[in-house]
Amino acid sequence: MSTSRDASPSPVIDDVLSVNGAVIDAAAIAAESALHADEPDPDHAARRVLVVRELLAQRAVATGLLANGVDLDDETIDRLLDLECTTPVPSTEECQRYYVANAQKFRSPDLVFARHILFALTDKAAMTRVRARAEEAHRELAQHPDRFDMLARTLSNCPSGQVGGNLGQLTRGESVPEFEAAIFGSQHIGLLPGLVNTRYGFHIVYVERRIAGESLPFEAVQAAIERYLSEHVRHKSIQQYLTVLASNAELRGIALDVLPGPLLQ
Repeated sequence: MSTSRDASPSPVIDDVLSVNGAVIDAAAIAAESALHADEPDPDHAARRVLVVRELLAQRAVATGLLANGVDLDDETIDRLLDLECTTPVPSTEECQRYYVANAQKFRSPDLVFARHILFALTDKAAMTRVRARAEEAHRELAQHPDRFDMLARTLSNCPSGQVGGNLGQLTRGESVPEFEAAIFGSQHIGLLPGLVNTRYGFHIVYVERRIAGESLPFEAVQAAIERYLSEHVRHKSIQQYLTVLASNAELRGIALDVLPGPLLQ
């Protein structure tokens, strides 16, 4: 396992990075820093990761899970955390309380069946002209909704135009936010009263029907709630465990307060 590091981020004390006297060299810090190029301070992020691994390696040696001089691997980390970070299984009552408090999360999705006609914005067409043509078609459909299929086939710039603009069954998250807000933001059935403006252009939308989502029974989601609560508790337990290891260690080259779980990734 590589040891040694240097430093200079947030609360760093000097350029020598060490954990209980074990030095983490500059080469190890530089290599790790390259993996954190997207972070505000790659050097500090690298130091934190390397310090955590060194803390865990030393603890694994102390508990007999790792021999001196052997690199720390993910399997040993998992065994160490299983040994020292026991995670209680949430009770049925705890799961039920979470279910009641977060009822909106446990519903089948709302469904909307809709058609649309897209008037796309292109470099060749002025926005005002595209909008004017879309508004003209919208006025025609307001008077003659039975013409939607025909106009979709002749006017729409979306491939769905070849099937009368039919988008099929839609749920939240399947379309761009502007379009989603228009179709899920009301309970309107039929031709939406105005054009829907998205990054793709102007849409004429006809909602054929809506199916409201229904609450899922507790029994159907109990296992998922148990997994979520267990992972949440384990994450906090690991944070606390790492913080205790750090507070009991002699660290040089970095100052650590709370050590977030993702450092183990």
